[in-house]
Amino acid sequence: MTTTSLQTLAAVLLAAVAPAALAQSQFLPSPAQFEQLFPERIAFYSYEGFAEAVRRTPAFAARGSEQQKRQEMAAFLGQIAHESDQLKAQREYRRANWDKYCREQLPGERCAPGQQYYGRGPIQLSWNYQYKAAGEALGLDLWADPDLVARDSKVAWQTALWYWITQPGESSQTAHAALYAGAGFGATTRAINGPLECDKPTDPEALRKNARRAQFYKHASELLGVPLLHPLGC
Repeated sequence: MTTTSLQTLAAVLLAAVAPAALAQSQFLPSPAQFEQLFPERIAFYSYEGFAEAVRRTPAFAARGSEQQKRQEMAAFLGQIAHESDQLKAQREYRRANWDKYCREQLPGERCAPGQQYYGRGPIQLSWNYQYKAAGEALGLDLWADPDLVARDSKVAWQTALWYWITQPGESSQTAHAALYAGAGFGATTRAINGPLECDKPTDPEALRKNARRAQFYKHASELLGVPLLHPLGC
């Protein structure tokens, strides 16, 4: 076999092995663990869609020690348990809010005719500019068809992980970055819902939501066998 042929063969083998090696570098809960965390989830939120989205997000639950990978997974699962009502909310429950997520304040911001950008998916993706940015990152036109997030399980999961890895919300850092900076679980809440929950220390509803997020996170951490990342509140 010639040198060129050997190089070609090596490249083919590397391409075949690389995805498997990458997948092995991430932490992924088992189907049984997923079921334990979300026993009442609707069929739309399939384990298969979740697992495929994780594999397509190589930065997620892949950094540091095995414990750190599990801790990021526990934090993510705790947050989406709150956001999606334990994977029962495919679309935002409060229909009265559905037409309130169109912002056209900045250059280039607009809304597609007839479309609404209310919360959808595990992390309840909201606002026209967020759908546009998520779609551009995933190679989909979610601005023109935001409801794809509520129709395609894999896309729904991908938008949640896209937000987790890349979007700081009203915070100075993303949920993903906050964990590795040692800012604790509470900082992931700030990246997701910022001032609405984190800047109201005497608001009973904000306190209730923070406590609910923390409780889901504790359950996920216990199931995955990892210590909590404090502070739990934001």
